This record gives sequence, C-alpha cells and structure tokens, in this order.
Amino acid sequence: MRVTRLTSVTALVIAIAASTAPYAAAAPVSDQDTGFVRSAHQGNLAEMAAGQDAQKHATSACVKEVGRVLVRDHGKLDADVKALAAKLDIALPATPTAEQQAELASVRAKAGTSAYDTAWLKTQDAAHTKTLARIDSELKAGQNAEVKAAARAARPVVVMHLDMVRGGVCHAAKDAGTVRAGSGGLLAAEGSDTLAAAGVASLAGGGLLAVLGAAWLIRGRRRTNQDR
Repeated sequence: MRVTRLTSVTALVIAIAASTAPYAAAAPVSDQDTGFVRSAHQGNLAEMAAGQDAQKHATSACVKEVGRVLVRDHGKLDADVKALAAKLDIALPATPTAEQQAELASVRAKAGTSAYDTAWLKTQDAAHTKTLARIDSELKAGQNAEVKAAARAARPVVVMHLDMVRGGVCHAAKDAGTVRAGSGGLLAAEGSDTLAAAGVASLAGGGLLAVLGAAWLIRGRRRTNQDR
C-alpha cells in the first residue's frame, strides 16, 4: 500500500513538472523584438556593403581598414541574426533600407577623393549611433530573451565600431580584436537559454520538493493516526 501511494505521488510530481516547464520556458516575441531583428539584419547588410565599398574606394589606409573590420564583424553578427530569425520564424528583408542604400550611393559618388573618406566616416558615425540606440531600445523594451541576448552581445561590437569613426575621424587602432562577434549572439542566446533552463529546473525542483514534502507530511500524519 505504501509503495502504491509513493508511486502515485512520484507520478503526480513528474506530471506537474512536465506540464509547467514548457510554459515557464516560453518567451513571447513582441513587435519590438521582430522589428529589432529585421532592422539589425538590414543594418548588417548596409554596413557590409559600406565596408566593401570603403575597401575599394577610400584613399586612406585607415578608412580601408575600418571598412575591413565592418565587413568582418557585421558578417558574423548577421549570421547570428539570420539563425535567430529562422528559429523565431521572423521574415527578413532581402536588402538594406532605401535610406541606407541612398546614403551609400551618395558617398560612393565621391569615390577616389579625400571627400569620400570624410563622407564615409560621417555616415558611419551616424549609422552606428542609430544602431546603438536601437540596441538600447531593445534591451529596455524587448520581451524575448533570445533577441535581447543577441542585442546585448552585439552592443560592444557596435560601440567599438563607433569609436573607430566617432566624430567623422578615423581610428582603425580602436579595433580591439577580442570583441566576440559572430557566434557571440548565439552564444549569448544560448547562455540566456541556459539561465532560463536553470530557472525552470529550479522552479520545477522547488515544486518537486514542495509536493514531496506535502506527500511525506500526509503520510506521516496517516501513520500517526494509525498508531493511535
């Protein structure tokens, strides 16, 4: 009889843990999150195109180097964004925004002159300032933990890029070389998932202890009543 009761309690605990864990782990994807993922992708496309253009048309080695860094980092960050978008079923635009394309065309019109370098740096200063603002907005108002983790992982990369072009002045030496771009977004998301999983496990564990505690308390009272 005691074995049967214990087995029933164990089955109940397992059922409770199994039914509550999915709900605890689920994370909503808000319009803010969706908009951020899409704008991040378009921003990455724009920065890669700008970086490639600088490598071809800039007159200074510094601007060419910053262009190379943008292609390297935004290419890696975009791989994360695309993987995250696929996971969350978010459709991504195929090209940068019309404004971003027009800005690059305006800079490219000055190709081969020192005016190109100046215009390119100022455009990148403005672009990365906007990107940083979008990241901070996502970190403040976003709801999906994975999207926020990707934004958090991208932030130091964007800050570094901004330092390289801040004020329209080139500082290629600002390339830290140690900033985790690329898989950093997904690693951060996985870290978030790990924390979330730990939280679920903790909650489930707490539930298990509570149920088991109640079961043993009831069992103890029954044994006491029987002894009487």
